[in-house]
Amino acid sequence: MLNKELKNNCETVLSFEKGKVQDVEELEKLYDGLNEFLERGQNYPGWIKGIYPTRHQAEDGIRKNTLYVARSEGQILASVILNNEPEEAYHAAQWSFLSDYTDVFVVHTLVVRPDCFGRGMGASLMQFVVAEASRLKMKAIRLDVYKGNLPAIRLYERFGFEYVDTVDLGLGMYGLDEFKLYEKLLNTDG
Repeated sequence: MLNKELKNNCETVLSFEKGKVQDVEELEKLYDGLNEFLERGQNYPGWIKGIYPTRHQAEDGIRKNTLYVARSEGQILASVILNNEPEEAYHAAQWSFLSDYTDVFVVHTLVVRPDCFGRGMGASLMQFVVAEASRLKMKAIRLDVYKGNLPAIRLYERFGFEYVDTVDLGLGMYGLDEFKLYEKLLNTDG
């Protein structure tokens, strides 16, 4: 469960930075607290504590230097993994252009602390994702989202992501059978 003593600083200025090894404990608490929150209400992404996301995603993202955190007053309020590693099902989709993914960011494990829901934290994180992809000269950003995750779908569409296809990511044993693929084109000139 998230530490109830944490100040609610969701509306203060954020800093975005690469996650560090010393962030793993705090990220694990963020993931677990988010999953506990989702279990008590509407679990739009279909995430399950102990299954996804877990400490493993944090450690792997930090080890590969692809995990970013959003901090305010030293506390992690949100996190995202940005890499060039699509799920296998992405290869069957009809994307707007072919790529070996060296020029495409794939969004994974986008999380926001539950007490920051509805306060623009997801939008701030998406602004960062688009800015970072542009800075690194990516041609596109791609992601998958569970078909029932309507808040995330609305967020992505608001940021110009376009629906591409619906695929099976092999998570049917968890009741997650269909995922929507989205893409945002950035710079396809170069």
